[in-house]
Amino acid sequence: MKTAGKTSGKSKTQSVDYSIEESKLMKLFEDELKDIYWAEKALVKALPKMAKNATSEELVEAIENHLEETEMQVKKVEEVFEVIGKKAVAKKCEAMAGLVKEAEEIMKDTDKGAMRDAGIISAAQKVEHYEIASYGTLRTFAQVLNLTEAVTLLDEILEQEKSADEKLTQIAESTINVEALEEVE
Repeated sequence: MKTAGKTSGKSKTQSVDYSIEESKLMKLFEDELKDIYWAEKALVKALPKMAKNATSEELVEAIENHLEETEMQVKKVEEVFEVIGKKAVAKKCEAMAGLVKEAEEIMKDTDKGAMRDAGIISAAQKVEHYEIASYGTLRTFAQVLNLTEAVTLLDEILEQEKSADEKLTQIAESTINVEALEEVE
């Protein structure tokens, strides 16, 4: 039990007893963890569809590699739940559900080839940016909550998400966007 504020018989300051486990920040941390857990599990299902619809070998390989990372990220998020002594429970992430739906629409509405690949990269980068924001926030909450092991796990995932985003940018800029520009209706 940590104590914020001390009281003496004559002090006007109230004693506030709280535990990290009972804090509102811990509750928010847990809620956000449930959200990203759902998001990662949804991506495990969505990424194979994206890889199947991509035509660039480099893009397919990047998506398949990130699928493997995502499967490991699910396990790392489960480890974070263990660190906080909670059962791993997913709570529907409306943002990720929307991003996955948007990706499906892009794949449906574009012809196979560089244009669809460009759309897949666009959708995938939106996903990565959402994950970067989520894991960055979770890591910061974990730091404030003194959850050192969780900080390490979340930082590892955050770095993977940043790397995946950089890889998608490299693929888009080196070939896909130029090839999409050259496609005619």
